[in-house]
Amino acid sequence: MNPSTGAAEPALVQQVRAAFAADGVLARAADHYRPRQGQIDMAEAVARTIVHGGALVVEAGTGVGKTFSYLVPALLSGERVLVSTATKTLQDQLFGRDLPRLRDALGLALRAALLKGRGSYLCLHRMRQAGQALAREETAAWRTLTAVQHWATATRTGDLAELAGLDERSPVTPLVSSTRENCLGGDCPDFQGCHVYRARREAMAADVVVVNHHLFFADLAVRESGMAELLPTVRVAIFDEAHQLNETGLQFLGRQLGTGQLLDFVRDALATVRPLAGGLVDWQAELEPVERSARDLRMLAGPAAPGTQLRWIGPAPDGLDAAEWSEALQKLAAALLRVSGWLDGVADMSPDLARLHARAGALAERVAQFAAAGVGDVVRWVDVGLQLRLVEAPLSIGAALRAQLAQQPGRAYVFTSATLGDDAALRWFTEPCGLEEAEILRVDSPFDYARQAALYVPRTLPRPADAAHGGAVAALVADAALRLGGRTLVLTTTLRALRTIGQALQGQLQGQLDVLVQGQMARQRILDRFREGGQGGGAGCVLVASASFWEGVDVPGDALQLVVIDKLPFPPPNDPLVEARAQQIEQAGGSAFKEYFLAEAAVALKQGAGRLIRRESDRGVLVVGDARLVQMGYGKRLRAALPPMRQLQDEAEFLQALEELAEPAVTRPSTTDRPSA
Repeated sequence: MNPSTGAAEPALVQQVRAAFAADGVLARAADHYRPRQGQIDMAEAVARTIVHGGALVVEAGTGVGKTFSYLVPALLSGERVLVSTATKTLQDQLFGRDLPRLRDALGLALRAALLKGRGSYLCLHRMRQAGQALAREETAAWRTLTAVQHWATATRTGDLAELAGLDERSPVTPLVSSTRENCLGGDCPDFQGCHVYRARREAMAADVVVVNHHLFFADLAVRESGMAELLPTVRVAIFDEAHQLNETGLQFLGRQLGTGQLLDFVRDALATVRPLAGGLVDWQAELEPVERSARDLRMLAGPAAPGTQLRWIGPAPDGLDAAEWSEALQKLAAALLRVSGWLDGVADMSPDLARLHARAGALAERVAQFAAAGVGDVVRWVDVGLQLRLVEAPLSIGAALRAQLAQQPGRAYVFTSATLGDDAALRWFTEPCGLEEAEILRVDSPFDYARQAALYVPRTLPRPADAAHGGAVAALVADAALRLGGRTLVLTTTLRALRTIGQALQGQLQGQLDVLVQGQMARQRILDRFREGGQGGGAGCVLVASASFWEGVDVPGDALQLVVIDKLPFPPPNDPLVEARAQQIEQAGGSAFKEYFLAEAAVALKQGAGRLIRRESDRGVLVVGDARLVQMGYGKRLRAALPPMRQLQDEAEFLQALEELAEPAVTRPSTTDRPSA
């Protein structure tokens, strides 16, 4: 019986409890397993949600083992399950490691499938076109394409992640993969062997399907990704790393138009029309106005630092002449419509030309939409870099997600992450996602933070707004890292601070420690080098990073023992989306600082601090180079969001803590945050 309700406990809850017991199947199948009450509490809550339906939001601290907490009840339920996670890397880990281990441990004959967006798969038709278009000469692109062609003869999945040396940044990747705009669908001559549609067929036949958030929201936006058929058949939907849902969803539920997108169209069009309809029209002359108009649009914004964003409240983005902006968009739309007219005349000659015609029309329509005023509760801005990107986005995904949940009321939805807010209701996550009525569960980390970790806030650093702040942070890091022999991660709140601190450390520590700076090498390579640390007699490492390194970085053990956050991570007030959200709160009578800026800073601080302690045997110090954390009244709220570390009161205590960390590691229990390891 359930003591709180007097109702009979669902059989699934009993099965889950038995699986996690000290003598259960997990203990028999995994080395070093031991029951954790937090993990069991979460698993039972997931099981009840699966039985009764509805939405469950779980914040599970680092070390709880949330992956097993949702997978065990989901697999034991016998229901069709969709699991969505934040990145393709995590997707591959879930599908290739966690699911097989649990499936074997539970003795279940379940079919699992991995489904990614079409851009992750090899397109045989476009690979053949690329081979015809690229000159047969000894270039890096041709060598990469040759490697792809060789691999294509052996791969079963067509997943480009299988191919070492090819990543999303390679110029060859868009040549050998398809997009919604250029895919020929059933008209493609290679449709029978299409890897995208094979993956979708396997997903439709599977008991458990692993996707990513980008794919989920792409489907909500355009109903094209293959999820439209899959979702209605799924009874249980689980979103891991759910803290990224809102920001990911905004990318797809709004509108975007980039000058790079337009130039890609021109390139693809020339490569397609010349062999198929080359003698009918002077395609170079017809497409040149599209290319010129796209480049002219970019030139209007002038030179700008990477990451520059221009607000767009009136008829034109800030700082741009409204008449020139309007004329540039009109010229671009006219050039696209003219090309669309010519393509209409040859569209019936081949599926490739028909798709190009549709693509030209869609681009012209998108330009016209941006030329008109924004409609509804949206915010517009322009990203300025090598290309120009026009963006229109809603302020949250709440309406879209509520509509999705309402389609099948009996379905079970589980949303989980280590960081979902800093209050009991987890409003930072639930409100923008439209989940105010969801059941909330918070499961604390099993780590002994008071013993394993300490927090130090230096009072003598210059204020964050002071130009000398970055240099002072670098000096503190250099001294501490030398005492530790590396083992230091510096997380910066801005790219400017990344450059300032990174350059200063590389100068101060040259020849003593290996200073790795984000952007100077590929993300995975830089993480691999940092994890190696000083092993094998090499130099110890200091990693200086920003943005994506605040989360998803797992460096257990002695390779990381000091995390330094340069200042409190408040959202940039001049960001168009931040500004619009703040105005919305103020207009409703609320306090933007308390309800938005503080909440965002608390979550980001919690995410950054989460890089420090990853296992029960880890030890370390967190440094926040911003005295406001202890001097301002709101600092109490921010400190409460951090794990319950002991607080170091002065530099002497900080240096003593570093000295203790620098001592040779003693033998510690071999434990991890996963029940099977």
